[in-house]
Amino acid sequence: MIETIFAPLKETMHVITSGLLIPTIIVLLLLLVLTLVELGGLVTETLIERRRKKVNVPELVDVFQGRNNGEIKKKVEESQLFRRQKAALYELIRHESLPSASLQALARRLLISEELYYARITGRTDLIARLGPMFGLMGTLIPLGPGLMALSQGDIGTLAESLMIAFDTTVIGLASAGIAYFISRLRKRWYEDYLSSLEALMDSLLEVFARGRETEKQKAEAI
Repeated sequence: MIETIFAPLKETMHVITSGLLIPTIIVLLLLLVLTLVELGGLVTETLIERRRKKVNVPELVDVFQGRNNGEIKKKVEESQLFRRQKAALYELIRHESLPSASLQALARRLLISEELYYARITGRTDLIARLGPMFGLMGTLIPLGPGLMALSQGDIGTLAESLMIAFDTTVIGLASAGIAYFISRLRKRWYEDYLSSLEALMDSLLEVFARGRETEKQKAEAI
């Protein structure tokens, strides 16, 4: 009785798992392609962005002191800051006339926008690093069922083909995950340094703006 009920269930599971093999292979190949694209992006970013001279943040903070908006903007333009860093600082300088609380809120919003932008970039490779081993394991286990059945029937050819598929999917999954993990770690280190520098520069600008307002207020009171 139990065997009569269990047999269709086993057959159903076998059909489902066998049907998942082709989608699993497709996903693994897609992950490999995405990994190669991200690796190419990393090389491009290294050659174009990271080869420039490193910005001396404390020196740039000192340069901001006691200067007006036009002079600060010129110094930012002349610096070796990245394009997105300059754009964020320009936006803060452009809204210098806002009240202090609003200006601080704008600075936080600009910084959060940068964090989200780079989180999306690293999120792609983080996803590949997680999915690669999962689909690689699926590609390993699914062919083993037919391979073991072939072994029990003495069909060495089918067994060898199943093992080849299992090995190939494992290697592709692990290779994609390993490369993606390396890319994520390297980029996160870069972006953490980038964001900390941007935060320091924004805090410096806020302080310069606040000191300038205080000076203007004292002059107005003196008059």
